[in-house]
Amino acid sequence: MIEALKTAAAHSAPSASALPSNPILMIPARMASTRLPQKPLADIHGLPMIVHVMKRAQEAKIGRVVIACAESEIKTAIEAAGGEAVMTDPALPSGSDRILRALNQIDPEGRHDGVINVQGDLPTIDPALIHTAFDLLADSSVDIGTLAAIITREEEINNPNVVKAIVEIDFERQERRGRALYFTRATAPTGDGPLLHHIGLYTYRREALQRFVSAAPAELEKRERLEQLRGLALGMRIDVAVVDTVPLGVDTPEDLDAARAILKAV
Repeated sequence: MIEALKTAAAHSAPSASALPSNPILMIPARMASTRLPQKPLADIHGLPMIVHVMKRAQEAKIGRVVIACAESEIKTAIEAAGGEAVMTDPALPSGSDRILRALNQIDPEGRHDGVINVQGDLPTIDPALIHTAFDLLADSSVDIGTLAAIITREEEINNPNVVKAIVEIDFERQERRGRALYFTRATAPTGDGPLLHHIGLYTYRREALQRFVSAAPAELEKRERLEQLRGLALGMRIDVAVVDTVPLGVDTPEDLDAARAILKAV
């Protein structure tokens, strides 16, 4: 495994009573992709993409890894690779709904007290990033943790597909985490200072995930088409850790070629 994918092996989470003691990593996956048909099963050096994502999650060594899938083909691929998958209703509206439904199926007793939602299109993600997001929950006041990276590419600044995280953070003091105040597709905030590209990897306390999914979509969530705004509307605290790079999300054939090139060196 390339060096970036080894970093988690020596990583140890901070010892804090607020950090969930029995977390689970859940990867939502479904076939419905218009730009890259059957995306979870796309071949990357002999393995389906979703299997590569599972392996990155396992390399984080945080806890049990389960794929919450909408189609039997994904379940078959995961089980053929020695992984664990659970079927969920294809009609569920979001990945958050899917992982909670799967979690309640496999753990109705509530033994898993923390949930890490790893998107199913991140086959090259550095496992250390998963740790970074999880470690945000060491603060007992944090309900949800997520990631962002400073925007360095000019074309991302005004791109509505690049979600901006508005975070209370002192960059001059080189702070690496802060509380999220808003998320937007607009170019924000104004004034001098970095802009943050939000990365859609989330860690939840289980009760926070339950409350989040049980609530109706917020008005600003519907307007911006950003699910995380529901958490803010509910008064939840979302903290953001600033990391160095945005992991490659595979949405197009070109992205898939890039992922193959990265993993070819493994």
